[in-house]
Amino acid sequence: MLGNFVHHRERYAWTSHAHMKMRHYRLTESRVKRIIRHPVRTEEGVLPNGIACMHVAEGRHYSEIWAMYVLEGGKDKEKRIKIITAWRYPGKSPSRDPIPADILREIRSLL
Repeated sequence: MLGNFVHHRERYAWTSHAHMKMRHYRLTESRVKRIIRHPVRTEEGVLPNGIACMHVAEGRHYSEIWAMYVLEGGKDKEKRIKIITAWRYPGKSPSRDPIPADILREIRSLL
């Protein structure tokens, strides 16, 4: 099940790096999509125009699952979410730069 990935869907595009990290951390596509749709915390990503979002992982030890993505497409094309990477952070990460409200509204309209 972890090896059967669909590379392009209607709203999501996945990089091979994201698939590699998902296999490494045993994350599924549905889990990463849920993190993007309902994040606990959203911050600016390392990439230009990148967005990183986090959800708390369940288990005995506190950890966070992060996903980084960018919005693809312009006014003429249908916008998609390109998932760059996903990772598991062991512990509580410090808060950084939050995403502006107008960008969050645009993302919510895509989902």
